[in-house]
Amino acid sequence: MEMATDQSVKRRRVFYIPGYDPIHPRRYRELYRKEGAEQAKISGYQIDLKPKAEEGAYGWHASAIIDGQRTEAQVDVLVWSDIVRNSMSNSIPATYWQLVRTAFTYIATGALFRLMRLRKGPIIAALYPIGMLLGQLLLAFLLGRIAAGLLEWGGERVLRMVLGPLISGQYLWILNVSGWVVTAGVVAVVLRWFQKKDGKLYAYYLMHDYAYSARYMGANPPALEDRMAEFRATIATALQDDVDEVLVVGHSSGAHLAVSILADLIREGGVPEDGPKLAFLSLGQVVPMVSFLPKASKLRGDLHFLSSSDALTWIDVTAPGDGCSFALCDPVSVSGVEPQDKKWPLVFSAAFTQSLSPEKWTELRWRFFRLHFQYLCAFDRPKDYDYFQITAGPLTLHERYHDRPQSRSRIDVEASGYTDMT
Repeated sequence: MEMATDQSVKRRRVFYIPGYDPIHPRRYRELYRKEGAEQAKISGYQIDLKPKAEEGAYGWHASAIIDGQRTEAQVDVLVWSDIVRNSMSNSIPATYWQLVRTAFTYIATGALFRLMRLRKGPIIAALYPIGMLLGQLLLAFLLGRIAAGLLEWGGERVLRMVLGPLISGQYLWILNVSGWVVTAGVVAVVLRWFQKKDGKLYAYYLMHDYAYSARYMGANPPALEDRMAEFRATIATALQDDVDEVLVVGHSSGAHLAVSILADLIREGGVPEDGPKLAFLSLGQVVPMVSFLPKASKLRGDLHFLSSSDALTWIDVTAPGDGCSFALCDPVSVSGVEPQDKKWPLVFSAAFTQSLSPEKWTELRWRFFRLHFQYLCAFDRPKDYDYFQITAGPLTLHERYHDRPQSRSRIDVEASGYTDMT
């Protein structure tokens, strides 16, 4: 692949859309600062961050000097962590009810079995919280019954010592009821303990994530739609600024939010013909988890529209090493909404096993959640994907990848059972 040598970007606006994450976006600023410095050290360029002084969306400024060319970038983040937190119930029974409802949704609609035909990794990731939560419940129940058995055995021995061998049945009935009360108490204590340890297990977090989409059958809730509309207006304003490129980045479930935001933006005429270049980078996308659901007709329509638009460049980057994404699955084609004049996205792999040294890959390969964020991190053996050069470098996304071939192993067969569009 040949890249342009002339600097096409001196000023850039970047709009980052995170996935389902309850933590404030400052974590993404710190991740960008830390990993950007590491990548700059490895690749031999310079990148510096400073706080954003302007009002509006949360963000930061990045300045980079790459190949002697200086570029300025302002990064804005779609903040919806408060919506995520509000959707995450602190109640253990409510979480188990979400488990039942979510499993029923994906099984009854046939989405689960269709998704399994694409990639096993994200389906295993989706089944993980179900298996983990059911396992926790089973272990808690077994421990409760053991405690109840000890209570009943010890209680009966005491009663026989006090009342003699002929014990009235009412006393044994009381012991039995007490045993079930102890069981319930032990179950509650054990499940609360597991809930407190979820920062390492991610069972509750992932269950809330999948339940969020399943609850609305693929549609976005009103609160999120309002937040997306506000962010869309901010992007439209940026397209009127004196910048060279407006780059929208959607990570994980943030990718399908970006699809709808950009589709609506273009439909509304928010992209001026003589304005900055508009680009969209989707990373580690899980679009099929939503687009395969019955009420995702708006998303399917947006995928169909965006894939044939001349108003932007859309690059989709995943990696088979990321078990939480639908790696190399063309989100438009697998959703069954590919138009005849389809142009986007260009799908290729970040190739974790090649872009990371054997030592680094060994360190990360079983840390599935961390690998899902590798797209936003430094690679110690980088190839043609560098998040920091894309977001703060001197080339537009189009110039960087316009002649880059798509991955030969991409999956572009129609797989969704629902293909209606609005």
